[in-house]
Amino acid sequence: MTTKPTRPLTIVLLILIGTFTLASGQSGRRNVRNQENRRKTDTEKVQLFNGKDLSNWVFQLRDPAVDPESVFSVQNGVIHIKGNPFGYMRTKESYSDYRLHVEWHWPGEPTNSGVFVNAQPPDAIWIKCIECQLAAGNAGDFVCMNGADMNEHTDKSKISVKKLAASSEKPAGEWNTMEVVCKANTIEVYVNGVLQNKGTGVTVTSGHICLQSEGKDVEFRNVFLTHLENTGRR
Repeated sequence: MTTKPTRPLTIVLLILIGTFTLASGQSGRRNVRNQENRRKTDTEKVQLFNGKDLSNWVFQLRDPAVDPESVFSVQNGVIHIKGNPFGYMRTKESYSDYRLHVEWHWPGEPTNSGVFVNAQPPDAIWIKCIECQLAAGNAGDFVCMNGADMNEHTDKSKISVKKLAASSEKPAGEWNTMEVVCKANTIEVYVNGVLQNKGTGVTVTSGHICLQSEGKDVEFRNVFLTHLENTGRR
């Protein structure tokens, strides 16, 4: 014969079931919120240049006697780089798996510069990195610097990997856009929306981002990156 549970026991069981259901619901909502927060972080824009100063950058020049402030400056919300002496400015932080957005133009004669990605310590004039070339007429070439390498670098007698398409650069004085997509061991470079190069099997997959001083005056603005999904800074 089955004995019916007493009233107090029934109430306790109902309370336990209700508590478990509430906890499960709260846990589910927390998981949803956590996923939403991760997605927000993955697509968060990181301003590398704040439009005011270069406080989050480090400077390296071939001639250590030269004051970096005489080469790298901010004028009217734009980064101005003299181009002489040779060197670069780099982010203090290291990054991986991102889409980098950089705008540049030549205020005078088109000349030479570059965007370094996945730059490795220690600082050196020829830092180990992949350079995304900005030299006039060749924007989008890769330069494998100081031992960095990729599958497309088949001619070891040269350090460069030529771009895939005809130049998509704008005339001198107009602003150009370069977007560099670094994900795992691949790098893609777009110049004004045109895919100019793709590297696979890249041997440096994270590191600092640098803007080069080489040649004459060049200016940069709107320098930022966006983390790719499920990845972040290192």
